[in-house]
Amino acid sequence: MTRTITPRLRTLVLLFLAVTGALLAGAGPASAHAALTGSDPAQGVVVTKAPTQVSLTFSEKVAMSDDSLRVLDPKGKPVQRGGPANVSGTTYAVRLKSGLDKGTYTVTYQVVSADSHPVSGAYTFSVGAPSQTVVSAAGPAAGGGVVGGLYAFGRYVSYAGFLALAGGAAFVLLCWQRGAGVRAVQRLVVGGWLALTAATLWLLVLRGSYTTSGKVADVFDLDLLGQVLQTKTGAALVSRLLLLAAAALFVAVLFGAYHRREDGQEKRDLTFGLAIGGFVVAAGLASSWAMAEHASVGLQAGIAMPVDVVHLLAAAAWLGGLTALLVALYRAPAEAPVEATAVRRFSRLAFGSVITLVATGTYQSWRQLGSWSALTGTGYGQLLLVKIALVAVLVGVASTSRRWTGRLGTAATAKITGAERERVASAMAKQSSDAGQGAKAAAVAGDGEVTGTGGSQRAAQLARQRAAIDAARQKRLREADPDRFGLRRSVFAEAGVAVVLLAVTTALTQTEPGRTEQEARAVTSSSSSSSSSPSGALTLDMPFDTGGTDGKGVVSVDLDPARVGGNEMHVYVQRPNGRAFDVPEVKVSFTLEAKKIGPLPVNPDHLATGHWSANGVQIPMAGDWKIAVTVRTSDIDQVTVSKNAQIG
Repeated sequence: MTRTITPRLRTLVLLFLAVTGALLAGAGPASAHAALTGSDPAQGVVVTKAPTQVSLTFSEKVAMSDDSLRVLDPKGKPVQRGGPANVSGTTYAVRLKSGLDKGTYTVTYQVVSADSHPVSGAYTFSVGAPSQTVVSAAGPAAGGGVVGGLYAFGRYVSYAGFLALAGGAAFVLLCWQRGAGVRAVQRLVVGGWLALTAATLWLLVLRGSYTTSGKVADVFDLDLLGQVLQTKTGAALVSRLLLLAAAALFVAVLFGAYHRREDGQEKRDLTFGLAIGGFVVAAGLASSWAMAEHASVGLQAGIAMPVDVVHLLAAAAWLGGLTALLVALYRAPAEAPVEATAVRRFSRLAFGSVITLVATGTYQSWRQLGSWSALTGTGYGQLLLVKIALVAVLVGVASTSRRWTGRLGTAATAKITGAERERVASAMAKQSSDAGQGAKAAAVAGDGEVTGTGGSQRAAQLARQRAAIDAARQKRLREADPDRFGLRRSVFAEAGVAVVLLAVTTALTQTEPGRTEQEARAVTSSSSSSSSSPSGALTLDMPFDTGGTDGKGVVSVDLDPARVGGNEMHVYVQRPNGRAFDVPEVKVSFTLEAKKIGPLPVNPDHLATGHWSANGVQIPMAGDWKIAVTVRTSDIDQVTVSKNAQIG
């Protein structure tokens, strides 16, 4: 729930959006959710001579097993030798058997990106001439199928459990301390702990099959489970389980010793201690997501992970606290209703949480999108727009709740109309009459008793009846309050939108970031345009990654007329988003390995931003030349990328 926006707050919001726009306009590349950015041989190419290896270049480092990279002949038989190896930076290669026949070969890959998500795909190249192949070019479907659906469900439950656990506990400690003794609130928080624990174990068991074969039978493979425990994601899940043990102790104290504590000063001291301890445990649980997913890799990871933790904690305080408030409004006993002051405290907590979510969410969006075009042109951006729309709806409903909160009185009967009072009084009179008849019947039944025990039993029975009547009267009066009734309806609507919002957020965490999708799309497009024109000109596009800050891009080499003798060469360096990239140094060399010629160095002249040129580049003889380009992006960060091409 939020407050109404004041003119000063509107000014701050406009200033914040202006700064955000400037950040997004100049956003550079980050790294998360690996994408294939290059291959050798390239997709769809026809080579005259069988290659000795196949290499793949990704947008970030990936985890591979022995079967992650496979090359299949036209009959579907593997032709690779051994497992893949990291040859340089983010490039991985597997050696091929000698004497490969002519035909179309299929390369399939299935890897795990640094942000824990499985990535898979396939492409083809041909030796000599294309041919029919029995292999599907679709490749393995990592993260899909039944196991993928079960894994996604586990992620949703884990997020929901964390929100209920952390948000419910925060609501009790910060807004409604009497709620520690309310059974419905206790069940909510304990249920959140159970859901998060069960979902974490669920994810740990499914993880091996989810990132490899995707088969249900492999869920029970202990070897895969052992491999998962050695990964970053496995370590994060195990650390989450250990933190949940500490959370169990926290919950036991909150609903045990804390609830029973009567002394005011002692309870205040215990409140402070539980608040500090609960915050540490909640931050640790949130870190188990941040350290293994999108925030842990790429641009400004050292900033992104703490921001992600704060984002999760703010979401728990708002949405988890909202759920606790809903439970309190509907399920709290008549003798311990949630007070208006508690609702107002939560309103202030929710307002601060929303401001925090906007700030951290904007930073995360900038990191994952990289440009305005990715907001509408990628699946991640479109999902993000849906999430923004849902948050806007949620804030709108919350503003209604805020108005109902402002109208709540401390006394439940303060605003009941005369007609409502008459209706409630009539109901109470009828109930009292029924209770009186029951008391008379009890008195008649007790006439035959000769001891004092019967009188005490009748007194206890009457006391229970009076307590029940009083509780029913308070409940009826509370429910007759139109302001409290309106608040319950608006909070219920908020909770309904929050359920959908959580589902979209879960899908967003499993979607390839817009920046990575655009980067892969740009490289694929440029690779498909790398060809020899009718005039004989040659264009080669090679992605590179020097490993340093702002070290990714694509270098293009144009050689015209690409024949024996003198040639004109142009070198272009671009960022992954297509903008010119002015690096400190670019060097080119030509090698004809078959004739042991070279490397022949060429030092092009810098003409303009991202553009170098050299005239009179001599190619002594025709052949399959290796063109290597060394790109230096800083004083210490450089890399050499290469491709082979027929010249002459």
